[in-house]
Amino acid sequence: MRFWLRNEEMALEEMVQRLNAVCRHTDEIMHRDITPLCAADIQDQLKKRFAYLSGGRGQDGSPVITFPDYPAFGDVPDKEFQNVMTYLTSIPSLQDAGIGFILVIDRRQDKWTSVKASILRIAASFPANLQLVLVLRPTGFFQRTLSDLAFKFNRDDFKMKVPVIMLSSVPELHGYIDKSQLTEDLGGTLDYCHSRWLYHRTAIESFALMVKQTAQMLQSFGTELAETELPNDVQSTSSVLCEHTEKKDRAKEDMRLALDEGQSILENIREPLAKSGEQSLNQDQLDNQTTVQRLLAQLSETEAAFDEFWAKHQQKLQQCLQLRHFEQDFREDKASLDTLAQKIATFTDVGNSLAHAEHLLKDLASFEEKSSASVERARALSLEGEKLIDSKHYAVDSIRPKCHELQHLCDQFAAEVERRRGLLSKSLELHGLLEASMRWCDEGIYLLASQPVDKCQSQDGAEAALQEIEKFLETGAENKIQELNKIYQDYESILTKDLMEHVQKVFQKQEGMEEMFHRRQASLKKLAAKQTRPVQPVAPRPEALTKSPCPSPGSRRGSENSSEGSALRRGPYRRAKSEMSESRQGRSSSTGDEEGSLAVLRRHVMNELLDTERVYVEELLCVLEGYAAELDNPLMAHLVSPGLQNKKDVLFGNMEEIYHFHNRIFLRELEDYAGCPELVGRCFLERMEEFQIYEKYCQNKPRSESLWRQCSDCPFFQECQRKLDHKLSLDSYLLKPVQRITKYQLLLKEMLKYSKSCEGAEDLQEALSSILGILKAVNDSMHLIAITGYDGNLSDLGKLLMQGSFSVWTDHKKGHTKVKDLARFKPMQRHLFLHEKAVLFCKKREENGEGYEKAPSYSYKQSLNMAAVGITENVKGDVRKFEIWYNAREEVYIVQAPSPEIKAAWVSEIRKVLTSQLQACREASQHRVLEQSQSLPLPAPPSTSPSKGSTRNIKKLEERKTDPLSLEGYVSSTSLPKPPEKGRASPTSPDKKAKRHEVKSDPTPFGLRGWSKTSQPSEAPEDNDGWSSAEELINSSDAEEEGRVGARKLVPGKYTVVTGDEKESPDALAVRSGDVVEVVHEGDEGLWYVRNLTSSKESWVPASSLSTLLSTSGSAQCLSSSESSAGSTLLSTSSSCSESCGAPLSDLQG
Repeated sequence: MRFWLRNEEMALEEMVQRLNAVCRHTDEIMHRDITPLCAADIQDQLKKRFAYLSGGRGQDGSPVITFPDYPAFGDVPDKEFQNVMTYLTSIPSLQDAGIGFILVIDRRQDKWTSVKASILRIAASFPANLQLVLVLRPTGFFQRTLSDLAFKFNRDDFKMKVPVIMLSSVPELHGYIDKSQLTEDLGGTLDYCHSRWLYHRTAIESFALMVKQTAQMLQSFGTELAETELPNDVQSTSSVLCEHTEKKDRAKEDMRLALDEGQSILENIREPLAKSGEQSLNQDQLDNQTTVQRLLAQLSETEAAFDEFWAKHQQKLQQCLQLRHFEQDFREDKASLDTLAQKIATFTDVGNSLAHAEHLLKDLASFEEKSSASVERARALSLEGEKLIDSKHYAVDSIRPKCHELQHLCDQFAAEVERRRGLLSKSLELHGLLEASMRWCDEGIYLLASQPVDKCQSQDGAEAALQEIEKFLETGAENKIQELNKIYQDYESILTKDLMEHVQKVFQKQEGMEEMFHRRQASLKKLAAKQTRPVQPVAPRPEALTKSPCPSPGSRRGSENSSEGSALRRGPYRRAKSEMSESRQGRSSSTGDEEGSLAVLRRHVMNELLDTERVYVEELLCVLEGYAAELDNPLMAHLVSPGLQNKKDVLFGNMEEIYHFHNRIFLRELEDYAGCPELVGRCFLERMEEFQIYEKYCQNKPRSESLWRQCSDCPFFQECQRKLDHKLSLDSYLLKPVQRITKYQLLLKEMLKYSKSCEGAEDLQEALSSILGILKAVNDSMHLIAITGYDGNLSDLGKLLMQGSFSVWTDHKKGHTKVKDLARFKPMQRHLFLHEKAVLFCKKREENGEGYEKAPSYSYKQSLNMAAVGITENVKGDVRKFEIWYNAREEVYIVQAPSPEIKAAWVSEIRKVLTSQLQACREASQHRVLEQSQSLPLPAPPSTSPSKGSTRNIKKLEERKTDPLSLEGYVSSTSLPKPPEKGRASPTSPDKKAKRHEVKSDPTPFGLRGWSKTSQPSEAPEDNDGWSSAEELINSSDAEEEGRVGARKLVPGKYTVVTGDEKESPDALAVRSGDVVEVVHEGDEGLWYVRNLTSSKESWVPASSLSTLLSTSGSAQCLSSSESSAGSTLLSTSSSCSESCGAPLSDLQG
């Protein structure tokens, strides 16, 4: 690396030297080392044209300087005259200037005194060598005569070392200087334009300055690049490389512009040649052309020097970037290999059976396959490092040890995998020996058990059995364990304590079996040696062989049954178990492959969940910092419209609360489940309460949307969007929380689909249900906040359970006389809101607008207290209708649902509300009775034997009566209630599992779940499906106590059976739910003997299963309040309710 840095320093020095030479050569070309004057400095003086360099040459190549007729020549200041002379004499080459200049002084229109003054001034101030001075004297006779005389007598006054020749005419001048070297005003043909000459000189000198400045700029830039300290990370190195490349590109652009400028000047100088091929350039123009070409050459040299330096500097930065990438990949791959090493270190189990060992080998192979990507990546990185070394990278000393370390870790991991594979192979081999030994023992025991005792009593039978045993013992050489110590020695590396005990037990079993064979062999040899007296054989019962199947050998470790009885139990099932075991192993192999693919799919879903969660958190932070925080920025205050002032909470809602929950809590907990995706449902369940914050955000969304629509054109939003470089406007990001909460249920569905057989499947299902419940609650709350006209507080009505649109007819009754207050042939369209304490009837009104402003509103019409509500599940003529009645049917509302499923969901939910109210009332009643029982003597326990029925059925009846949590009461004296139909949950049965969040079915917008159909009897009485929870409490404590502990008193009359007698008789059931019966006489323990008026059959039924028939209208109602307990409620049910619920709700205490 030091050598490389030294090379870079040398490259910089070389470039600096070359660029210094360029600057020096540029000064030499422009004669800056002799005369620092520039045309731009004395441009105004040169424009006076009292002297000019036309480009003409004398016969020996002397430059010609012409002093044209300039009347104000005497008024030119000396400083200006000196500057012009100095500049003009510096333009020709040093060679031409060394010959000497020829001065042509044109004074034809002047006086002798002016001629004399001009000659004297030139002689005194001319800064270069003079060869000849030619003076065109005045053309007037007097002035010419005067000049001749004065010049002869005053020659010494001029003090000039060169001859001064006075010429009378232009033709005489042509004798000294060729006409082609003189301008037109002197009778020559030389093309000269003073303004063009001045432009060329200015442009050339400006270009020369540009070349010099470019060289100096590249010199300082190169020094800056070379002194830049190399960063230590990839991102910074990339930034430095990009920054330097941009600067290089700008420098190259400056050089390109300078080259273009030089070419343009060169073309301008050659312009006369381009216009006419006959014209030629004068010597000064040729000198200008040469000067520009030399300057262009210096500029090319500058570019070449910089390009060479940049190539080395760029190589340095690129190698630095390669090194940083290599180091970053090295850290990642090393961490990955360290993780693999830790995981392979956990593979310590050698298996406790043959199948287990095979499974561990498969796991090891699967782990090796999964880790192969990391290992190959590390090996590829090592090869990449070797390539960097071969390419003479400057950081060889840093790269080579890392390559060796990666190679070592890969080899170490591969060796450990091979070692583990060798141990598991040994374990597989040992378990194969043990399994073979156990199979051999099982076959031997089966052989002993299958030899018939009666046939062995004869000599031939004994010999045949003896041969069979000897033949079987010969197979032991291949199957049995020969030497226990050799097993210990050969498999010492894998023998754990448990495995050693297993080997010992197998060996003991083998020895026990061999001992059994030896005893049988000895007995058979005796029988075969002599004919014994015949005895009556008693063969074992064949069914004894098949009574107790024995588990497979692999799962019977620790069994020490070595007797013949054990063999008899085990024998007949050996082949069947072996075949079943083989088939199970085949299935387990395919199942393992399928589980592996499911695990991959679960990881994909988990990765998507984590990736989208991180993006979601970043987007929330971007909105909060880029928009919400900027609203409080004083520098942005002038862009905020008045409508946005103090409206941050309206626009963004509780987005900050949502961000903190996801960033600080939920995302981190999700990352903890990255290794076990199937358990991620627990993460959702643990944080389900926090997800309620989305309900607040969605409730505020209409206000936020309205504010956005009013202020979307505000410059503040446009400026924030520009700073953030967002392609979408703010409203798209304000929708992100709504989109995110709906995304979770899709991801959970996917995860559940691939985790049905996993440990966390139940948690996933519960989390999915809970998320759907939150979505329903959010949707319901959006409808709830749209209710207008309600005077009270909606929160006082309890939790909103369901909401939906229905067709409603009203039918009000007073007493037994039906009075239709509002006869409606057309239904009213009402939107119902079912709360825990009331049901609200509203009229839906559609609003005009866009987005959330188009959401409907609901005008409040009326509400019904659930404490006085009852329902009739079925209405004739339409399976979608049901009744909601109020105050004992004084007000009846016939409700038609959009579908039978929605009707079933509403009926079920209303029934649950009524049941929960009834249960609460019962518990309050029990509490009061308990308080009174502490001060009253306990009543004598009732008899345990009813007049009819068996003791066993009465015990079941008593268990139901005494169960305080049971909502069934007496159902039958002989049997349990029928289970509820599929798809309909009993409102009185408790949930099997307590959920963290109860999720109701939601008709809108996420669809209906769980209610696929409902029971519809062919002939259901119109008024006989009622459910109610109207409380009629009794103030008398005596009546309370009687209702609590005493039996129901016999009241003559007709009754309706609420729960039928399900006791089977030889012909048919005596009574069914809904039958009308007549009481014959009263029995013990609350049993009544009744006659069925429909079938004329008689039976004993519990008094609690009967409901008094109050009228002939067909409506079966509950017992009156005086006959029920203090906590009882007025409740009746038809046959359909009884079948769906399986229990009467009229007497829940029993």
